[in-house]
Formats: sequence, C-alpha cells, structure tokens
Amino acid sequence: MATIKNLKDLYLDGVKDLYSACKQSIPVTEEMAKAAKNADLKSALDASVKGTREGMASMEKLARAHDEDPAGEHCKGMEGLVAEARKHALETEFEDDDTQDAAIIAQYQRLAHYAITGYGTLKAWAQRLDLAEDSKVLDEATASTYEGDETMTKIAVKGGVNKAAM
Repeated sequence: MATIKNLKDLYLDGVKDLYSACKQSIPVTEEMAKAAKNADLKSALDASVKGTREGMASMEKLARAHDEDPAGEHCKGMEGLVAEARKHALETEFEDDDTQDAAIIAQYQRLAHYAITGYGTLKAWAQRLDLAEDSKVLDEATASTYEGDETMTKIAVKGGVNKAAM
C-alpha cells in the first residue's frame, strides 16, 4: 500500500479507487440487466453499463495524465456493494418478477450512489488542487451517474415497478 503524503496523493488514490469501482460494477450490472423483466429497466441497465465504461475510461485518463497506473487499487467498498447486489437482486428467490425488478433498481442505485459520492469528493479535491481539466471530467462523470440514478427512480415510481411489486 502506498503512503499518502498530501492531498494530491489522496486524490490520485481516489481516482484509482473509482476506476476499480467502475470495473467491478460492470459485470453485476450486466447480470442485473439480463435478470430484469421490465423492458425500460433492461434498457436503462444496458445504458448504465455503457456509462460506467465511459466513467472507467475517464478515471483511466485522469490517472494516466498524472503518470499513474489506474489499476493500482482495488476498491473494497464496491466489492462489498457488488456482493450485496448479487445476493439481494440475483441470488434471492423471488416469487414475482416485479419484486425482483424493484430489488434490482435498489441494488443498482446503491452502486450508483457510491460512484456519485466518489466523483463529488474527487471533484472537490481537483478544484482545491487547481486541476481544472480533471474537475470538468469529474463533473461530466457525476452528471452522467446522476442521470442514471434518476432514470431508475422514474422506472421505479412513475414506471410502476414499485407499485406492481406490492
């Protein structure tokens, strides 16, 4: 484990952590997309995989711009969230498809909220470090992840998944 000497080291460690988080969340999101029964949910999860790949590429770009290997960290937080997503949305036996879809949405949103928090923290640090270009990249990643989260809420509430699961 590397020694963190200052805010820039902490920032770069966080970039690599989010790269790992994105990488780990892609397979379980693909699995949830395959398991989802609601067509809008399937589509949103497929779009999320694409967006997460873009987020991962952004974290790689930021790491490499600072001469860092993006694969230098393993995100234990996302490891736990992925395990929880599999347990609660994929491995649980559901009597009804709508209830499983509601569980998939909840687990996806937990993954997304981890990323939103990470991107927001990194953006604050990038701004403090006067890394304007990094800040823009992080702004875009945050906005994209928020959009995916909001889409899931719409599918759950306005799309009727939660109501159908009652």
